[in-house]
Amino acid sequence: MPINTQLFRNGAYLQSSATLMLFFASWGIWWSFFQIWLTDDDTGLGLNGSQVGTLYSANSMATLVVMFLYGTIQDRLALKRHLMIVASIGMACLAPFVIFVYKPLLEHAFTLGVVAGMLFLPVGFTAAAGLLEAFSERMSRTYGFEYGQARGWGSLGYAVAALIAGFMFTVNPMINFVGGSVLGIVCLLVQIFWRTTNVPTAPGHTDTPSTPSFQEIAGVLRMPALWQIIIFVIFSWTFYNLYDQQMFPDFYTGLFADKDTGERTYGVLNSVQVFIEGGMMMLVPILMRKVGVRNILLMGVAVMGLRIFGSAVFSDPVLVSVVKMFHAIEVPLFILGIFRYITVHFPSKLSATLYLVGFEVSAQIGNVVLAPAFGRLRDHIGYQPTFFVISGVVFVAGLWAYFALKHDDQDVLGDPFIRDTAHKDTRSDDDTPRDDTKVAVE
Repeated sequence: MPINTQLFRNGAYLQSSATLMLFFASWGIWWSFFQIWLTDDDTGLGLNGSQVGTLYSANSMATLVVMFLYGTIQDRLALKRHLMIVASIGMACLAPFVIFVYKPLLEHAFTLGVVAGMLFLPVGFTAAAGLLEAFSERMSRTYGFEYGQARGWGSLGYAVAALIAGFMFTVNPMINFVGGSVLGIVCLLVQIFWRTTNVPTAPGHTDTPSTPSFQEIAGVLRMPALWQIIIFVIFSWTFYNLYDQQMFPDFYTGLFADKDTGERTYGVLNSVQVFIEGGMMMLVPILMRKVGVRNILLMGVAVMGLRIFGSAVFSDPVLVSVVKMFHAIEVPLFILGIFRYITVHFPSKLSATLYLVGFEVSAQIGNVVLAPAFGRLRDHIGYQPTFFVISGVVFVAGLWAYFALKHDDQDVLGDPFIRDTAHKDTRSDDDTPRDDTKVAVE
């Protein structure tokens, strides 16, 4: 579908970009140091690996429930922002919750603290991430812009926040949570007052799309193709998150002689990484039109496995820093690939439910089961041997995906994907004849 709209005159693109930037900035300013805050004996809570695993598992358990609710409700709401407002209120309340409820309970009544986090964090952050991404992706198809071009601003927001967060964290971690609340308040104001009016819809789309029935939504779990996605995500993205969120921050900062230096360096590196990620978000749709959706996903899982393996092999901070940069390549490849795969092979009107169930919820299910076990494994054998185990699982998942994932012209039930072609009748990896018309990713 050719896109004629000029991006910065497209109110839907601007609103989506601002929302994603504010959300990821609000999340990144504290989430990028969350694991360090939980484990650090001096500036944090001093939790052990088993406790951190339990906390992540509990949060994931609650997140998957909230995600399923978010997905089913948002598909019924279509482009209405009611849930976006709910999530923004959760973001705005972060600092009071952490300072007056979460921290005291984790210090003095750990189990109650875990329960409190389960009830609060998914609403504004861990489940809201998938909600905002699914909503923006639907906006992109409806109003004729590339989702990656909006999502890139989210990465930029996260990068700036992570850069600032590293310096604030060494002063007082509570400042990071206050910053998250302030950004959440701004995001809430955007949802309430910024209206997208008089924006032309893309050909074949309407700003009042048909809504799926509850029977259709509930029926997604009976789709065999969805279970292929779930298996793939659990054994790739889930294991990657165990490595990246639950283990890598403390592992990386521990490579430095001085903990404060490690934390500041991690913050700067995180920021640089996400800046690159933002650029890649805008470039991957172009690459996807050249190589296809399936190949983008396979490239993503390959880079994912290489990063984890590199952390298992190298102990030098410089080399590990280089390996960390792989994240900036892997995330855009995997996330944008998953989104487009779902909109190609599944009904588009169920996109929010399918993305949240097939990608986000399945990842959280993996965390529920795996986080405590791998936390204990890390306690017993150390970080790098655990990374070897995780990288092995991810490589096996990639090999399985090579045979299991559908080709781009196979079982097309949603928006078709057609590559850019230079010559008439050139063939894709699926050996399907193409014409020389250029069609952009919706």
